[in-house]
Amino acid sequence: MSNIIFISGTPCTGKTTISEKLSEKLNWKLVKINDLAISNNLVLGIDEDKGYKIIDIDALNDLLLKIISEHDNLIVEGHLSHLCSGADKLIVLRCRPEILKERLALRDYSSSKINENLEAEAMGVCSAESLDIYDNNVYELDVSDLDVGGAVSILMDVINGQKELSFGEIDFMDWLLVHQ
Repeated sequence: MSNIIFISGTPCTGKTTISEKLSEKLNWKLVKINDLAISNNLVLGIDEDKGYKIIDIDALNDLLLKIISEHDNLIVEGHLSHLCSGADKLIVLRCRPEILKERLALRDYSSSKINENLEAEAMGVCSAESLDIYDNNVYELDVSDLDVGGAVSILMDVINGQKELSFGEIDFMDWLLVHQ
């Protein structure tokens, strides 16, 4: 049986750090989807308004499906992963906007980019977008009060079938109402 786990979420929710530790602990291959897109020349251009790289999602999905076909156990991390198919489980990491704001600021994001990401997190954009492909195989984990070890432990239990995560119970909309 294969275990193909995608970990997505808003920037700075901990996807990379948690995925690296999880991959190390399970001894599974880790695919960093942003690196995969860049190293395979799937960047179509730059969004001039927002400064984001525009990625050829269809080509990225095709490449990712080829990689998935070659592995039984795989973790794919990145904020584009929920736009690609092939996962057995898609886990969206969520984080309270007030915590996320501090993390984004530490990365020297512009104030407009910080606000855009905070709004996306408050509205659960990654979770909502993932439903198009994954329907009932989308799960959310609130990492706001977890350290890396705690998040990895929970995800290990999820992968091993010892714990279930839910979807749609994390709600940060109150932050959006206060900060608009």
